[in-house]
Amino acid sequence: MIAEVNPAVAAAAVVQGGRVLFVRRRVSEGALSWRFPAGRIESGESAGEAAAREARDEAGLLVTSQIVLGQWVHPMTGWEIRSIVCRRSGGEAGIASPDEVADPAWVAHGEIPHYVPYGLFEPVRDYLDEALLS
Repeated sequence: MIAEVNPAVAAAAVVQGGRVLFVRRRVSEGALSWRFPAGRIESGESAGEAAAREARDEAGLLVTSQIVLGQWVHPMTGWEIRSIVCRRSGGEAGIASPDEVADPAWVAHGEIPHYVPYGLFEPVRDYLDEALLS
């Protein structure tokens, strides 16, 4: 069996109280340090299910997937990313996976460039512009 070189990844965009959840990786991957809770989509799992699992596993947050914003190839990792809007349904953001996550942060719209200086995938940026500024 040949392993996937660049696996598909689901990323959970969770907005609450005018802020979006980012988690800081325990080990940075180049300039990639802060990101949405995210991880590989497992066999038989939808992108929404994977995004919800990663939000729980990495940040201890229970979420329900709502909308697929699109898919794209991350320029730093080469991974195919599926960006999913998720609604918080329980739990508190924290460090649920200390091997992977160093810190969670609820980030205001104007702070996003500090956390993600290389910019966001356009549909995610457009969604956050609307969700965080309205």
